Amino acid sequence: MAIGAVLAALREDFPDVTISKIRFLEAEGLVTPARTGSGYRTYTAADVDRLRYVLTAQRDHFWPLKVIRDALDALDRGLTPERGSSSGMPRPSVPAPVTDPDVPAADALTEQGTLRLTRDELAAAAGLDPATMDALETFGLVRPDAGGHYGDAALSIAHTAGALAAYGVEPRHLRPFRTAADREIGLVQQVVTPLRAASGRTGRGGAATDPTGDVLRLCVALHTALVKDGLHRG
Repeated sequence: MAIGAVLAALREDFPDVTISKIRFLEAEGLVTPARTGSGYRTYTAADVDRLRYVLTAQRDHFWPLKVIRDALDALDRGLTPERGSSSGMPRPSVPAPVTDPDVPAADALTEQGTLRLTRDELAAAAGLDPATMDALETFGLVRPDAGGHYGDAALSIAHTAGALAAYGVEPRHLRPFRTAADREIGLVQQVVTPLRAASGRTGRGGAATDPTGDVLRLCVALHTALVKDGLHRG
């Protein structure tokens, strides 16, 4: 919208606002409208909300421009208006962490599947040739149980390995994932073993609480966050 439309939108709540005031706030860097090819300012709904925030902070709370500028900078960096602010004016605050949908729930990490596949069935289901299956076993990526069968996790691993092969990733390249997973499992076992023992000694009126699933979930969440952070840093 043009500056005249912005003025009309703001005057209902701020009858004293003027075009000069809006341009002053722009000159102070508090709002940055886009410009057309001929140099005319164009404002978005977000620009109007930003101006409303600034004008409210000045009129109702007497915030100086520096405080407003810092608050706007915080909002631009992803902080959110504080909920239930006692002052009535939302100051930016760090948002609560968002649950990552890529991280499985605790029970999904510990539940035992009922699938029991033969080696040939697993290879056929994942579209893997015998050489690739040999490599997956050699590098410890899939492991049969005592009866020589493969479960749900092995099926997921085999499918993923097959999909990665289309990008030139061979089973030997996946060995670090097995090593990292084994280290994480070792850490989880080190943490939960005394907790399970203590829970079993002190539990009353029911089964002891097993913390394994929740600790696993936290470890997977940390791993996922570290990978995403590394990719974003690029």
